[in-house]
Amino acid sequence: MTIGERFGRLSTASKLFLILTAAILPIGIALTWVGESGIQQANSALEGQGREQSRAAARAIESLIARNALALRVAANGAFASGPASACDRVRRSLSIAPAIAQNFELEDINGRPVCHSGETDDTASLPPVAPGDIRLRVSPGMDAIAIRVGVIGGMATAVLPAAELRNAIADDDIPSLALHDGRRQLQVLGGTQTDASALLISEWPIGRGTLIARVGVPRQRITTLDRLMLLLPVLMWVAAALITWLLVSRLLIRPLKRLESAVRVYQPGQGLGDLPRRLGPATEIQQLRDAFVRAVSRVDQSEREMTGALEGQRRLVREVHHRVKNNLQVIASLLNIHGRGAETPEARAAYAGISRRVGALSIVHRNHFAEMEENRGIALRPLLSELAAELRAGAPDPARGLMIDLDIDTVFTTQDAAVAVAFLITEIVEFAMLHAPADPIEISLRRTSELTARLTLNSGVLVPEQEDEPEKLQFERIVGGLAKQLRSNLDRKLGRYSVEMPVFPPV
Repeated sequence: MTIGERFGRLSTASKLFLILTAAILPIGIALTWVGESGIQQANSALEGQGREQSRAAARAIESLIARNALALRVAANGAFASGPASACDRVRRSLSIAPAIAQNFELEDINGRPVCHSGETDDTASLPPVAPGDIRLRVSPGMDAIAIRVGVIGGMATAVLPAAELRNAIADDDIPSLALHDGRRQLQVLGGTQTDASALLISEWPIGRGTLIARVGVPRQRITTLDRLMLLLPVLMWVAAALITWLLVSRLLIRPLKRLESAVRVYQPGQGLGDLPRRLGPATEIQQLRDAFVRAVSRVDQSEREMTGALEGQRRLVREVHHRVKNNLQVIASLLNIHGRGAETPEARAAYAGISRRVGALSIVHRNHFAEMEENRGIALRPLLSELAAELRAGAPDPARGLMIDLDIDTVFTTQDAAVAVAFLITEIVEFAMLHAPADPIEISLRRTSELTARLTLNSGVLVPEQEDEPEKLQFERIVGGLAKQLRSNLDRKLGRYSVEMPVFPPV
């Protein structure tokens, strides 16, 4: 079975579903793919924007630490160069004129011993010594600050940069989390432990030549699930179109047509249209189809009634014609009998009697033909031959008044032409037998030999094929041979028996 044949066997709703799928679904899939690619690009752009925002925050803190380190180094160099006396005062005055510079500091000698300090600086002994020009950074959790140690000529300087100053350095208010750690300790500059890390995009940036790491968390901006569902709208459009089409076709077209089909299937001619649905849904075209069918059936019923009336009139006419033909044949037979009884010579009376018997046989065929014509099965040979045998016995001449005719006949039916030929054949043979051997009985049998044939057999001692040299016998043989040919068969002649194959109708 080909694909076209399989498609042709589908219902209309299924065909529409497949057509819509082939037309709309590829477009929906293409739009979904394009939308997904756009989402991925947008996510990449948002992620890059978040990383740039994190980098800017880390650079702002690094810049603040660098300014503090530079200001501390400059102030410490000047203080140690002027001598240790009043070094902290000189550093304090120098730092106070610089904006956004830590004021808490401590000066140490080259061995790390404190020289002087200003404000709280926590434990600075844990910081390693640094060489002049070098810098070290450390998280100071106790002070909530970053400790900055710089090396200068003649000693070192350590300042404490509070977390508040670090927060003020970050100009971006959209940074929810920022922490600094030095490998062992961590300072939470922004956010806290309650911050949901799964909702943040975390990135790390080195500060101060890698001595500190800034871990910055920015809001994770990505296309949401709702946005992804919006991308499925083309596919949902295909699903909705297919389902709506299927429902509309099923309710507005398929169901009304099936109701109409069921009503038409059970409709019988002549029984009216009482079972035909009055309403077949909102589709006006199907309603018009129903009305057209009603009109067509009404016209057919009207035509059938007219044809039935005409057929009945024709049947009555044919019955009347057959009746008149039968009556006319009977009148002719009666006239022949009257003239035969008034004939002066035996030969004339015999001639009149022979003609009367043949006319009577034809009359019997006509009567039986009309009786069986109404059943449309042909002429039944059993009643016809029984009536013919009785008619022949009744019209037999005086020497053959006691003629015996035995019948053994199957119930078979044949056409009028065959029945006329059979009636004349039996009449000729019985007349020949009753005239030449009136005392011999005659046996007539009719047996079905196949579905379409039967064999008619007549037995009488007077049937002798060898007597064909007599003129009367020659005339008899020519007549019965011609009648057998009308049956499209040859007369089978044997001593005391003549038989012939004849056509019949199949058994019911």
